[in-house]
Amino acid sequence: MVNPNPEELETQSATSARHSLIQAETRVTLNINGNSYAVKIEPRVTLLDVLREQLGLTGSKKGCDHGQCGACTVLIDGERIYSCLSLAIMQEGKTITTIEGLGTPEQLHPVQAAFIENDGFQCGYCTPGQICAAVALLDEIKHGNVSAITPDLTSSPPLEALSEAEIKERLSGNLCRCSAYNGIVAAVQQAAGQTPPSPAAAIFVEQTPE
Repeated sequence: MVNPNPEELETQSATSARHSLIQAETRVTLNINGNSYAVKIEPRVTLLDVLREQLGLTGSKKGCDHGQCGACTVLIDGERIYSCLSLAIMQEGKTITTIEGLGTPEQLHPVQAAFIENDGFQCGYCTPGQICAAVALLDEIKHGNVSAITPDLTSSPPLEALSEAEIKERLSGNLCRCSAYNGIVAAVQQAAGQTPPSPAAAIFVEQTPE
């Protein structure tokens, strides 16, 4: 039998210590909506579960829990993420904004107001994620980020020229099972400073000559 040398023993000890930390609950401080929350969690716990189960911030919804529907979308340092796929422990030191932090009942965020005015929801389950994604979308445009269908990949279009197709592409990671997409796109158009289409359906009647 060959005994490990001191360097190997030190490596094994460090690995063992690291694994014990991973398996244990860890105290983490999260900055959410301008407030500081100290939570004790296992490293495998997602941000969505911490928000909903430990902190009572239930605005972010658990839909598919696999990063496919976008109902759990929140903002981390201004960028949208699926909180069901993000470990809470990774967010310490970052700024987390949920739907609860975007506005108040007395003073809605402009995107929240636009969703109401354009009937951008039906059952409303996906709405918090849709609104967070829309807020991030508008900031991405302001920062010059392009999408897969941006005509000029060297710069993003100005908000006033943001096309309906580009809005749909940029929100394609958020699904609405009620299919309230027309209202959602109209809400983003309004928040972007555009004039959204009338919510009244256009009816065309073709008269057949007798």
